[in-house]
Amino acid sequence: MNAVLIQGGTVVNADREFQADVLCVDGQIAAVGTGLDAPAGASKLDASGQYVLPGGIDPHTHMQLPFMGTVTMDDFYSGTAAAMAGGTTTIIDFVIPNPQQPLMEAYQTWRGWAEKAASDYSFHVAITWWDESVKRDMGTLVQQEGVNSFKHFMAYKNAIMCDDETLVNSFKRCLELGAMPTVHAENGELVFLLQQEMKDLGVLGPEGHPLSRPPAVEGEAAQRAIAIANVLNVPIYVVHVSCEEAASAIARARTAGQRVYGEVLAGHLVVDDSVYRHPDFATAAAHVMSPPFREKTHQEALWRGLQSGSLHTTATDHCTFCAEQKAAGRFDFSKIPNGTGGVEERMQVLWDAGVNTGRFTRSEFVAITSANAAKLFNLYPRKGCVAVGADADLVLWDPVATRTLSVKTQHSKGDYNIFEGRTVTGAPSHTLSQGKLVFANGDLRAERGAGRYIKRPAFTGATGHGSHFESLARKARLATPTPVAR
Repeated sequence: MNAVLIQGGTVVNADREFQADVLCVDGQIAAVGTGLDAPAGASKLDASGQYVLPGGIDPHTHMQLPFMGTVTMDDFYSGTAAAMAGGTTTIIDFVIPNPQQPLMEAYQTWRGWAEKAASDYSFHVAITWWDESVKRDMGTLVQQEGVNSFKHFMAYKNAIMCDDETLVNSFKRCLELGAMPTVHAENGELVFLLQQEMKDLGVLGPEGHPLSRPPAVEGEAAQRAIAIANVLNVPIYVVHVSCEEAASAIARARTAGQRVYGEVLAGHLVVDDSVYRHPDFATAAAHVMSPPFREKTHQEALWRGLQSGSLHTTATDHCTFCAEQKAAGRFDFSKIPNGTGGVEERMQVLWDAGVNTGRFTRSEFVAITSANAAKLFNLYPRKGCVAVGADADLVLWDPVATRTLSVKTQHSKGDYNIFEGRTVTGAPSHTLSQGKLVFANGDLRAERGAGRYIKRPAFTGATGHGSHFESLARKARLATPTPVAR
């Protein structure tokens, strides 16, 4: 028996916080209460003065991703190890098939890569093309492999971009299967046009990246995806919302009763577009990601969205490329591999900029870093809460610990840190994954291959599957005049 007793801490869940000990036995939480006794042979952790939180869930990462002619620096081992050092114990990564590649073939490839993961993981699967085989494979993924979400890139023309026909077909199939469609909302046609215009004007450096992807192209795509989802009566999840236009589109739809959910990256909350004008190419290029970092006024819109509940989760889009890889776009910003890191820093940045400033309560912090993602992607209550029967993925959070975030101390293999030099107050002292201590006061004990693939069941009945089409059919029948007997 593997047992750990966490004593003297304050448990924080999304709904409340309370003083309690937490007993973990064989990878699960066995008891939560005061004055718990440790079984024979159990190890003990003193959590006095600390908070006991459910492990973070990052619903948007890209480990070992082949992209733009290269592969990310972090694989599933180094990336998940870095995550655990920051208190994140579960990631949801992305299977991204090439156009015309069978979905199941791509899925099996990613499953193989992920066998080295140190933490638990799951997958979204991207829809990059459409035919009857894609429709069939979506069914197999949902019903047999525990995939309940599908990604749609509305950007990256001539590569993995979905046109509206593919969006409609895939969204409809998601509705049938009880899966959640997710979208990368940028108008790929406009981005392609604006990239050419920037280059025609002689703007070739990283400063051209945000100019070619202004907030309007994100806002338009978000609104279009939301409108399609509304007609089909399927819920929709918008990833990495970066600007007021997209955040407002989500808020309006939710006010009208539509099931729309939004994700925010930690970087978009605290980093602004001035980074692209840095005189050093490597520094500016290190920040190239899509959507780009925005002018500071957009940050406040994102904070308000999280505070008001119109935006729901926080992620990182962790996708690390080194300076040598980024240099592929030295003379053409559109060739700079898109991606930054952050899987290790996310929770610390959000605590410092959110809880310490009074924007969030501690329970709200748990909601946006763990519980909401668990609920939206059907991992709850196995993940996302400190409760009997849940996985023993836990973080002991020291609210007075200070850290200066830096590439020199990070565990990611990336050679740049977008939060470089930022000093935060509030950090994990210990992280447990499956009831095992994997991080303790700076000592990372990640084990290659210890992570498990986590299946996520379909949302049977929860999204009103078929109800919209059935109601339309009923209305059509009622509107059809009854023939008069002659």
